[in-house]
Amino acid sequence: MALGFSPEELRRMYQGGRGNETARRFARAWARVFRLGVAPKRWVTLEVRGRTSGRITRFPLGMADVGGDWYLVSMLGECNWVRNVRAAGGQATLARFRRRPVHLVEVPVEERPPILKRYLQKVPGGRPHVPVDKDAPVSDFARVAADYPVFRVEDPVTLTT
Repeated sequence: MALGFSPEELRRMYQGGRGNETARRFARAWARVFRLGVAPKRWVTLEVRGRTSGRITRFPLGMADVGGDWYLVSMLGECNWVRNVRAAGGQATLARFRRRPVHLVEVPVEERPPILKRYLQKVPGGRPHVPVDKDAPVSDFARVAADYPVFRVEDPVTLTT
């Protein structure tokens, strides 16, 4: 149970790939916390220009680290931040203590399984949304890899695990 919510309740907060009012309140709070750098280093606030509004939108996200690279994973699959990043040509900002421009490169489906596994091992909030156990073999992640966009962070943010 995360923050007192069952996995089913957490999934319901994001029905249709978009957060309900409770999820949006949590997202605003976590985005502020992550931006301040209070949480562990893998937690950041993604800032990206909205594809229709043109305004900067903020999303609190956990990152996966694999082979010395850092990755953002969409626990909801196709969602607003993913569409915004694509529309922005991968140009975004990661905020943690300070804002840092980055370029996000979408990872091909066949390269995603080990990243998805690491993500679930390190980002508990993603577990209710991805239908594979965090301890399953990497091969099990291949069957869902196409459903969960992954972006490699370039112009690397200096982080350590």
